[in-house]
Amino acid sequence: MKINAKHLSIICIIIAQVFFTTLDMAVKFVSGDYALHQITLIRGIVSILFTLLVLVPIDGGYKYLRSKRLGLHLLRGFGIVVANLFFFTALVNIPLAETTAIFFIAPLLITSLSVFLIREKVELRSWIAVIVGLLGVILMFRPDLGVFNAAYMLPLVAALVYSLVQIATRIMGEAEKASTMVFYIQLNHIFFSGLMGLIFGDGSYADQSKPINYYLFRAWVVPTGEDFMIMLGIGLLGGVGAYFISNAYRISKAGIIAPFEYVAIPFSIFWSILIFGDWPDIVSIFGIILITGSGFFVVYSETIQRRKNDIYRPIPRNR
Repeated sequence: MKINAKHLSIICIIIAQVFFTTLDMAVKFVSGDYALHQITLIRGIVSILFTLLVLVPIDGGYKYLRSKRLGLHLLRGFGIVVANLFFFTALVNIPLAETTAIFFIAPLLITSLSVFLIREKVELRSWIAVIVGLLGVILMFRPDLGVFNAAYMLPLVAALVYSLVQIATRIMGEAEKASTMVFYIQLNHIFFSGLMGLIFGDGSYADQSKPINYYLFRAWVVPTGEDFMIMLGIGLLGGVGAYFISNAYRISKAGIIAPFEYVAIPFSIFWSILIFGDWPDIVSIFGIILITGSGFFVVYSETIQRRKNDIYRPIPRNR
């Protein structure tokens, strides 16, 4: 049976989410022994090599790396670096599944911000979905249970930054190649993680009594053979995942395949339970349902309206 472009794009988006959630799990797995910027530097080097050797040739060649919008590319890349910083820092204190679910408030934030930043018109039902999604986030913060964890703010900030990056991509339009965008994102990862390594790599600013501080500023150490292979795998997962998600959006309309990005949530729940033994409680489950349902509705609504502008064009978190 011949697979058409629609079905192939859906397969690609699901494969991409498998790779990205596996990447998230792997970063969380090694985060207890290595600084985030050390992990990111190794990942960035592997990913950019994959991009240059595989993605760029597939996408038309190296000439497209010479963009006339270099400043905007670098700004977008910096935004992805910041989003990654907050997302992966959150994994130190909260489960992968909950971190991923809160991050998926991003489509709702894009909908809201597009009204103020680029004068998009948003219907009442989409605003209702935004409110429902925000209620899901608030529920996961557990305000009435006396167990509020400030770390839950981290994926929310990551989603906000990611949303701004998505809107910047809309401004750039369709002129830029996906591989070019991925290249500059990885370049930012390498630059900023390397810079942090030079400044904080000796561990003089690390405080073991504060888990997040220690994760960000701990001293670099030589990875064990096994951990180094995991870090190489993280880089490959990011590169291959970027290829699949870029290919998905290249061969099909975003409105058709964007809802399938939400398969990341059940995959992250799977990894949370299997690797870390983190079972979501009933409060988290309700929060995840509200966030996922409202986000899915916004994506579906955009599909029905058939807007010319594509606010869900992907700029993957770890890409």
